[in-house]
Amino acid sequence: MRQRPSLTPIVSALPSTVPFVGPEAQERDRGRAFRARIGANESSFGPSPRVVARMAEIASDMWMYCDPDNHDLKVTVAAHLGVGAENVVVGEGIDGLLSLVARMYVAPGNAVVTSLGAYPTFNFHIAGVGGRLVAVPYENDRESLDGLLAAVARETAPLVYLSNPDNPMGSWWEAAELIRFIEALPETTMLVLDEAYGELGPASALPPIDVARPNVIRMRTFSKAYGLAGIRCGYAVADAQVIRDFEKIRNHYGVSRMAQIAGVEALADQDYLQSVVTRVASGRRRIAEIAEANGLKPLPSATNFVTIDCGGDGAFALNVLQALLSRDVFIRKPMVPVLDRCIRVSVGLDHELDIFAEELPGALAAARGN
Repeated sequence: MRQRPSLTPIVSALPSTVPFVGPEAQERDRGRAFRARIGANESSFGPSPRVVARMAEIASDMWMYCDPDNHDLKVTVAAHLGVGAENVVVGEGIDGLLSLVARMYVAPGNAVVTSLGAYPTFNFHIAGVGGRLVAVPYENDRESLDGLLAAVARETAPLVYLSNPDNPMGSWWEAAELIRFIEALPETTMLVLDEAYGELGPASALPPIDVARPNVIRMRTFSKAYGLAGIRCGYAVADAQVIRDFEKIRNHYGVSRMAQIAGVEALADQDYLQSVVTRVASGRRRIAEIAEANGLKPLPSATNFVTIDCGGDGAFALNVLQALLSRDVFIRKPMVPVLDRCIRVSVGLDHELDIFAEELPGALAAARGN
C-alpha cells in the first residue's frame, strides 16, 4: 500500500463533514427539485434591480482580478455606518470572516464560548484551529447573556460568539442589554457580534457602533436583506488595530470584483432595502398565520425566517421536516435538545408560502402517523 502525506494532528482528528447539507445536494439525492426553497434564509426577493443591472453591465470586466484592497466597498461601508475605512474589513461573507477570527484569536486547546445550537459554521472554524468549544444552553429560546458571561469568566475564554438577531430561533436582545453584556466582558475576551439579520429586526436591537472598543467585532452581510447570498460578501467593523490584524491573514483576492461592485450598488439603494424589510415582515406574519391555523406556535422573529414550535419533542419535529421534504418543501430545523422541538421556515415568495400552507397539514398528519 502506498504511503500518503500526513495531515496535521488537528485536521486528522476532524470528521469529514460540513455544517450544512445544501438544498442542491438534497435535490441531487432526491432526483427532483424542491417546489418551495424556504429553508436557507436567503432572500427570495433577490437584489435590487439597480444591483442586477450593474452586475450585467460589468460582467464583461470579469477577466480582471478584483481590487485586493476592496477599497471602494470599504469606503462605502464606512460612510454608510459613519466610521472610518480603517475600521472595516471585507470578506467572503460572515463565514469567511469567522474563519479568520478563529485563526487570529484561538490557539489549540483554548476554550471558546458560544451558545448550544447557535450558528454551526462558527463551531466548524473553531474546531479547525483546535479550539475547545464551550456551549451555553439557550434560555427561553434566546441566547443566555448571563450564561455566556459566566462561561467566559470560568474558562478564561479569549473569544465569545453571539448573534443578534439570533439564528436559529429568530430571537433578539435589545441594545441596552447587549451594551451591558459588552461592558461586563473581560477586556481580554474578543466578542464576535454576528448581525447577519440586523437590517431585518428592530433598530432598537442594534447598539451604536463603537470602534474605540478593542474587544468587539461587529459582522454584517449582503446575503440576507440585500439578497446577494450567492456572491459571498460580508464585512466586519472594529477597532483599527483589529482590522490591521485581519490584514495579516485574509485572502486578499477572496472577494470577487463582481461582489465588491454589487455591494457598493446594494448599499446605494436603501429604498429597495426598506421595501424588502417590509415584505419580510409581511412574510413573517403569513408564516405565523399558517402555523397557528395548524395548531402550532410561531415564535417572535426579528429575522427573515420564523421558528415554529411543533408542540412535541425533537423526533416529532424531525418527522414534520422530513414529511415536508418529501412534499418538495425545503425547510430546516434546530437540532439540539429543547430547540429541536421546532422547525424553521424562511420567508419566501407568495407562491412558495402557498405551497407550504397547502402541504403542512398533510405533513403534520404523516408525522403523527395518521
